[in-house]
Amino acid sequence: MEDIHVMEALGKSKIVVKNGKVVEVGEPLIKYCPLFAKHRGINELNKDTIKENIEFRIKEFGLFTENRVVETKEYIVGFGTSEIFLTALKNKLLDAVVIVSDCAGTIITDNPYLVQGLCGRISGIIKTTPIPKVIEKIENAGGVVLNKENAEINQYKGVKKALELGYKKIGVSIGNLDDAKKIKELENQIITNAECSIKAKSDPVQDVKIITFGVHTTGYSKLEFKKFVKYFDLTTCCASKGVLGAVKGHVKIQVGKSVPIFALSQNGKELIIERMKELERPILITPNDELPVVKGDFYI
Repeated sequence: MEDIHVMEALGKSKIVVKNGKVVEVGEPLIKYCPLFAKHRGINELNKDTIKENIEFRIKEFGLFTENRVVETKEYIVGFGTSEIFLTALKNKLLDAVVIVSDCAGTIITDNPYLVQGLCGRISGIIKTTPIPKVIEKIENAGGVVLNKENAEINQYKGVKKALELGYKKIGVSIGNLDDAKKIKELENQIITNAECSIKAKSDPVQDVKIITFGVHTTGYSKLEFKKFVKYFDLTTCCASKGVLGAVKGHVKIQVGKSVPIFALSQNGKELIIERMKELERPILITPNDELPVVKGDFYI
């Protein structure tokens, strides 16, 4: 199998890596991202700065290679998808999460440090090739790879696999709007069937709860995202004006103003509050009836 990995990152630029080398970098949709400006000193996103950053990740963290670092307790941002899931797993708000990683595809795990190690340094994996040594490290760290033969990326199948493994409270990162709808319909179907079972047999049943977390949202229009708002518990905003417009009136809590994350349900709100409790740095909390509130003019 050809060793090829495709990711969208840094302004949703398409990046292709073959045999550990960056061979293609596409034009980014935006030229500036406040997160990369703050944490990596990248003041302009272009093909050269994007290539340099991906090469840094390959060198330091082994992305797309058998040297992949799979576990870590370190984090750069206070509130990211991996950080929120990490805390939720540590504090038992979730039993397991379904994530996507280079070198393995969709993964199910209850190890918070595996989540941070695999997801803290990537975004928008479109296609990846299975690397056996990385998969072995993931499995040794408590991860279950959905398909070791082809590193399939399929979050819906990943959630079903997590349920088969006996997990009840499941978080899942979703970059495909249709997946959110399918996963929430699956959750509702399970709950409905359980309720019918209780009425018929009077047997106790554990509740299933699936927390959907929208990621990699740059480029969605307001019309596109608005159709699916009700299927997300949490979502990143990235650089999307469409998401900002679609979530208005639905936001339960917001963290950050430059690249915010929104809780769109009470369950999502609880995960963000749990993350807040873990951070030692000062946090400003102020009620606002007009969420979302953002700053910056890089949104598209």
